[in-house]
Amino acid sequence: MKIRLSGSENTARDSIEPRDSVHHIFPVFCERRDELQAFLSANGIETQIHYPIPPHQQRCYQGSFGQSPLPRTERIHASELSIPCHQAMTDEDVNRIINLLNAFS
Repeated sequence: MKIRLSGSENTARDSIEPRDSVHHIFPVFCERRDELQAFLSANGIETQIHYPIPPHQQRCYQGSFGQSPLPRTERIHASELSIPCHQAMTDEDVNRIINLLNAFS
């Protein structure tokens, strides 16, 4: 999928060895994430934001990170969008999502 996205403003994470992941989340990163999410939704593709609150800002971690901003974490959080990734997806499903990602402008 990453190769098919080359030349697009959207990026996907590097692939990892099959034994290292259960592949239940497929994140893409886009500076216009909210617009991309709306575009995909309008085309029948459900997406999610993992996680809606950056970890260092979650109440359960208060006191763990101090008050320091974490700009890299915040930048990743602001651009991450999880697209469908599951065992029932067909090649047609994957190609449709790739084509929509490439069509987003």
